[in-house]
Amino acid sequence: MIMNKLNDLLNELGISKVRLAKYLGVSRQMLYNYLAMDSFEEWPKEKCVKLFSLLNITDEKEIDKINPTGEYIIEVESRLNEGVKDTTNREIIADLKGFNKREQELITDIINLLKEKLMEDKSRDTYNTYLYLYHYLQSMETNDELKYLLAYMSKAMGFTDAMEFVYNKEKQFIFEGIMFSAMTLYNNGGSSKKKIAEAHDRFVKDIEQKTEEKLSRTQELNTAKVQALKELGYTEVNADNAKEVFEKIAEIQLRKV
Repeated sequence: MIMNKLNDLLNELGISKVRLAKYLGVSRQMLYNYLAMDSFEEWPKEKCVKLFSLLNITDEKEIDKINPTGEYIIEVESRLNEGVKDTTNREIIADLKGFNKREQELITDIINLLKEKLMEDKSRDTYNTYLYLYHYLQSMETNDELKYLLAYMSKAMGFTDAMEFVYNKEKQFIFEGIMFSAMTLYNNGGSSKKKIAEAHDRFVKDIEQKTEEKLSRTQELNTAKVQALKELGYTEVNADNAKEVFEKIAEIQLRKV
């Protein structure tokens, strides 16, 4: 059947059903419905035209003649990327009006990638991976080393020139040297199990200490908030009194210094 041949070709080209559905502007389930049909005559005409354009053919008979060389795969991938980007841009561009063109493209690419990965792989590992990424992004401004780590990984994966330093050059240079040494040690089997266990114990204790400090700080702020509300005669913080309450909290904390 022609649809079986199309499926085989898509697998050879490395085109996922998620991306093809996005390119055609249909849901993944609708795409599966199309692929279950007996012939392209049952497809909506515009979807056939779009698919044939992607594959650079004029009709379904040419599917058998396609030779998926490296050059052909690159050409199809390029057309697919552009088609997916155009489709997604129309979907989310309304939410990006406050950003310039480069920022819009970056946000769109990130959203596309996250959606594709989460749709293709529903495993708990994938979910947790992107949950950790979310936590990472939330913490990006807490210390510069998190940015240096991203730069290191971009260089290690070949996306960025090894001698490009967009942050503090001296600190980034030192960090990357240490990271390379650590990754080399890890990939070569690491140090002795005893030393690794001792290091991990220190890591755990450090996290526990920071957690305790955070809880203590939170409790302190909650206590100050309760006292501030009491002194001001309010029962809750709202849009009308927030500024006054926060100033009172700061005043209360200064009394303890």
